[in-house]
Amino acid sequence: MTVRVVLLGLFVLFAPLAPLFSQHTKDSPDTVKKAVADKKAILLDVREKDEWDAGHLQGATFLALSTLKAAKKAEDLTAALPKGSIVYCHCAAGVRSLKAAEVLKKYGYDVRPLKEGYKDLLKAGFAKAEK
Repeated sequence: MTVRVVLLGLFVLFAPLAPLFSQHTKDSPDTVKKAVADKKAILLDVREKDEWDAGHLQGATFLALSTLKAAKKAEDLTAALPKGSIVYCHCAAGVRSLKAAEVLKKYGYDVRPLKEGYKDLLKAGFAKAEK
């Protein structure tokens, strides 16, 4: 069996699973800012509590990735994160936002993980929350 046949077989086997894996959104920081300002989206910070306490974005909602992973059913999340809006999640560098998106998609959220981390979003013009 050639390498080409093996690779083709793997592709056929795993291609249907591709939509289950999150990718960073292509939405620009300006698009995100506008959607949040227009109340069409929620900005979700999935970093841990100590990171949030050290500084976070104005208007962001806090729900740590560890809390998301511990949710057993959708009702565990809807009190903190109502459905019906786009959820832009961010972390420090983009990795945890992908993991959070996978969890939220299972519960039916329209989630778009940001590649930009907290510091990148500050540089892009998002306001830092006052302490």
